[in-house]
Amino acid sequence: MSHDDGPRTFQDQLAEKVRPFIDLMDDMRSIGIDKELPLPTIAVVGDQSSGKSSVLETLSGVALPRGTGIVTRCPLLLKLCNDRTVKWDAVISYGGKIIEFDEPSEVVRHVEQAQNTLAGKGVGICEDLITLKITSSTVCDLSLIDLPGITRVAVKGQPEDIGVQINNLISKFIKNKRTIILAVVPCNVDIATTEALKMAQQVDPEGTRTLAILTKPDLIDPGAENNVLEIVHNRVIFLRMGYVIVKCRGQKQIDENMSITRAIEEELEFFQNHEHFRSLVREEKATTKCLAKKLTNALVKQIKTHLPQMSEKIKEQLGEVKHSLSKLEGGPPLEPEEKRKYLIQVITDFNEQITQLSKGDIIVEENLFELMRKEFTEWMECLKNAKSHYHEVVQQVVDEYDQEHRGSELPGFSNYRVFQHVVQKLVAELKRPAMSTLQTIRDMVQKQFDHLSSESFKNYPYLHLVSKKNIETIQEKQSNIVKERIVEQFEMEMQVYTQDEIFNKQSRKEGTAEGSDHDTRSKYPGLLKAYYEIVVQRLADQVPMLIRYFILKQSAKIVCSEMLDLLHSDDTDNILQEDSEIGQYRAKLQAQADRLILANDKISSL
Repeated sequence: MSHDDGPRTFQDQLAEKVRPFIDLMDDMRSIGIDKELPLPTIAVVGDQSSGKSSVLETLSGVALPRGTGIVTRCPLLLKLCNDRTVKWDAVISYGGKIIEFDEPSEVVRHVEQAQNTLAGKGVGICEDLITLKITSSTVCDLSLIDLPGITRVAVKGQPEDIGVQINNLISKFIKNKRTIILAVVPCNVDIATTEALKMAQQVDPEGTRTLAILTKPDLIDPGAENNVLEIVHNRVIFLRMGYVIVKCRGQKQIDENMSITRAIEEELEFFQNHEHFRSLVREEKATTKCLAKKLTNALVKQIKTHLPQMSEKIKEQLGEVKHSLSKLEGGPPLEPEEKRKYLIQVITDFNEQITQLSKGDIIVEENLFELMRKEFTEWMECLKNAKSHYHEVVQQVVDEYDQEHRGSELPGFSNYRVFQHVVQKLVAELKRPAMSTLQTIRDMVQKQFDHLSSESFKNYPYLHLVSKKNIETIQEKQSNIVKERIVEQFEMEMQVYTQDEIFNKQSRKEGTAEGSDHDTRSKYPGLLKAYYEIVVQRLADQVPMLIRYFILKQSAKIVCSEMLDLLHSDDTDNILQEDSEIGQYRAKLQAQADRLILANDKISSL
């Protein structure tokens, strides 16, 4: 509903100065930026029956829910927008619902309906916010949050800890250091004992962001007026933002259907004609009109004070969110053709990484080739340790041979088979550590393959599952091949064979070259020692080469081939089905980034 344009008033000019800042905070709240950082606001706190609802009615120009007990059961964000071209319009939003209406008399019904929806019918409370925006030519530019009235005792139907619940809800809002606390206190009680001021002092001990409203001045006992003046003049409990005294509609006036407009007129008459309080009008410490102006200026000042800090915080958080988003892939495309291209790229990237890992071109968690090198060094140490044992046994067999086996034969006519069996037995003992080395290398390679799979397909459970299964199956198969080859290698070692040239060369190193010594058995320890050196050299390289080739190189090649087979599947949607948590997390981060970008733009434009 619009009025015709008229001449610009002082109120219009004031609105142009303050509205952008108040609108900015409302916009911030509407886009959810209050989830990222606390916003400057005004929180209305008061004991039950303190006159809190009456103050809000006078400020907003509309009747709000009234009654005994808890009336405000959800935080109510009251957004007042002065627009001289609009008679009266309202929008209430809560729980995803948005309802527009243009009848002031409908406010109570809509607020009660919202509270019943969020908090349930009855007398329970809820932390969910209800937003009521009123646009009218008769309201000031102001936004404030009405909180449930403080109570001490639960009434019928309320939980026993209702007082604690309400206090926790109020504390959640007023502990924010950017919140202006509007404490509503009746004039006819001891101000020092009111819960509203006590709660304010707990979070704002220096009174730098608390403004107190004194209500019900018409109920003051005769003779107590000077006490009230002492309070208003900040001489009892000091508050940096001070005190304002107001007189709103009483129950009798409500019952008589006195309009709020008439109540405001009567309020001014009351103070102007009051013997003790008339001076407060001139001092701008009395009337709802004075309160509205004071609140608007205080809120805008608070917003201006914290705006630079908020801007920096938003930029900082935006950088953090963008960094988190950069760690997540953008997700698969929706178009089938693009989705198949995306699948090809995802699998290709994985295959390239696993191939690079098998060549030692990349490091995953730990340097795989360095780990294998250490393990193969352990294998070499095992061979060296077995060598000393081997030498002892050979010498012992030679010493015992004369006692146990030599008969009438001349020296030098010994039994070659005895020494051959010694070699076979001692070499066979090396098979177990060879198998142990194989298992250790297999475990570390499979671990790094699995890590690559987890990192490459962390968003795609199907690909992760298939790749992990492939890796395990292929590793098991390749491990069995290596086991067979190692067994074959040791079976070949049972032949006790090497080229004569190689053996003679090694024998010369051991100082047992061919000669004419008639007792060739005395040379056996040296000859067998020379042969064992040849065996050690063969096994020292052969076992690691088998393991590296089949467990690392061939396994990587087969895994890549198996993953490429997925490209022949028509079930691309299922293959690229994202982990629901990852998708939700990305959507959450993106929504957060959108909020922060929008907030940053709004601050920049202001």
